[in-house]
Amino acid sequence: MDGPQDGAAVTAAGFGVKGPRGWAFRGVDVDAAPGSLVAVEGPSGSGRTCLLLALTGRMRSAEGTAAVGGFRLPRQMAAVRRVSALAQVPGVTDLDPAFTVAEHLRERELLQRRFDGSLRGLLRPRAERVSEAKLRIRTAPTAAGLDLDALPKGPRTAVRDLERVEALRLSLALALIGRPLLIGIDDTDLKLADTERAEIWAQLKAITAAGTTVVAVCSQVPADLDAVVMSTVHPHTTGPVTTPTDTDKETADALTEAGRA
Repeated sequence: MDGPQDGAAVTAAGFGVKGPRGWAFRGVDVDAAPGSLVAVEGPSGSGRTCLLLALTGRMRSAEGTAAVGGFRLPRQMAAVRRVSALAQVPGVTDLDPAFTVAEHLRERELLQRRFDGSLRGLLRPRAERVSEAKLRIRTAPTAAGLDLDALPKGPRTAVRDLERVEALRLSLALALIGRPLLIGIDDTDLKLADTERAEIWAQLKAITAAGTTVVAVCSQVPADLDAVVMSTVHPHTTGPVTTPTDTDKETADALTEAGRA
């Protein structure tokens, strides 16, 4: 089993994404060390999801420079995708409401081995590979703060029966199964009670403390949160670079492409 690894450093200067309808965002700067919690703050329609997709190699940038884990964007988007994972991005990481929690975890682990496993890993003894798979399935929910035993039917609970915060934690657990250097999570604070928001931010901090870099989209960063804050509002304007309608269309197009990546 692989040992712990450092997260990915995230840097950007004058970073921007432009589509057929105009700029989704532009002029974004950041310098985050490995294992940082990076909060992307902005109102809905400001291009914040596009920024998340761009920093995880799922959307091509149009100006400025950026690097994730030493890989340059957009030239090395495929490499960035290999070291990053997404959680709770509508249209990309949607959970199947009919699947149980256990089924989602098993499916993700199988996909991880099938598409992301190294040749060396595939040649290891089957018993060793099965043991590691079970370990990943067991430890990922814990790292995401998802208590399987506390669910209505334990691991056999269907997604449709999960509370929103539980579904968010499951999506986060699925991202953690691949042990990425960077996790991008969308809508971190959407439709959560204040106590739930505080719990999720604390969980994300715990994940970064374990070494993984986290980029989290939110509408408002808590005042007491120790994080690197990015904004999708251009520094030379008083609002989003494009109108919300245009940006929402760009995001929808980006989500379609990200789902294919």
